[in-house]
Amino acid sequence: MERTKKMATIRDVASEAGVSVATVSRVLNGKGYVHEDTLKKVQQAIKKLNYSPNEVARSLFKRKSKLVGLLLPDITNPFFPELARGVEDELQKQGFRLLFGNSDENPEKEQAYIDTFLQNQVVGMISATQTSGLHKGEPHVIPTVLLDRTHGGNYTVYADGREGGRIAARELISRGSHNITLLKGPGNISPVQDRFLGAVEVLAGANVDFHVIQMASLTYEEAEQRAKELFSHYPGTDGILASNDMTAAAVLHEALRIGKSIPDEVQIIGFDDIPMSRLLFPALSTIRQPVYEMGKQAAQLLLKLIKKEQVTEQNIQLPVTFVERNTTRKVKRDG
Repeated sequence: MERTKKMATIRDVASEAGVSVATVSRVLNGKGYVHEDTLKKVQQAIKKLNYSPNEVARSLFKRKSKLVGLLLPDITNPFFPELARGVEDELQKQGFRLLFGNSDENPEKEQAYIDTFLQNQVVGMISATQTSGLHKGEPHVIPTVLLDRTHGGNYTVYADGREGGRIAARELISRGSHNITLLKGPGNISPVQDRFLGAVEVLAGANVDFHVIQMASLTYEEAEQRAKELFSHYPGTDGILASNDMTAAAVLHEALRIGKSIPDEVQIIGFDDIPMSRLLFPALSTIRQPVYEMGKQAAQLLLKLIKKEQVTEQNIQLPVTFVERNTTRKVKRDG
């Protein structure tokens, strides 16, 4: 059986070229004088051994890596991989790479990832979570951008959740819903709270009845339980505003299971416009956040901080829009 080939190390390169590890380091990092003949020997050794310098190892020599830490709360929610992709694509253009952590909304797990990032010499962090000291006004040891989950930090990128809540409520009312139920996500998650407050602002001033069901988390399992509760406690509901698309999908599934006609009897509006939304049947009407763009702009902002460039806009708010699909009725337009 063929043995797995061992990856070459910087020591292997030094041995092959007949030079010190420090000399190889100077060649890799382009710092310090290296004689032309020695340079050629090292380059030939690198090529012969197919040596690929490890970013973390290089950071220890350079004291300046090209690694960025990214914290996400729940990678199983399709919203966050798209957010991460926007971050990654933008960083990669500038030669930076990501270290990634999934916190599961757990403060201890999140802090452990932050410690790991710092131990691995990251030059900046982007956080889409809301449980660590990063969101409590504590000084940051490295450049940090808060993404999606809050707009109370020094450098933030987020969508206009409150306006999104207003838009969703107006759309349900204009399409004929009079007995509306809101599924309210955890109050400690600021964008979810913003959506709720925006919706209530409109509903409280309209000639409609509305109820609120509190959710302890944004998981699909939690949403399934709350959906059953919704139709049991408020059977007359004819319009539902969900805290996100995952919740809306669970509500849609339960409504169809008990024989509700969508959208004739019950209209449903989600929030996020994750890819799954258009694949549901019927396809989900929702409030679209520019998820990829949010990630991209967070990366751009962080790169400016890392490079100590001038930042003209510290808190970047992006607009949201209503996406009409098949869980809402068509609006009758005059003319």
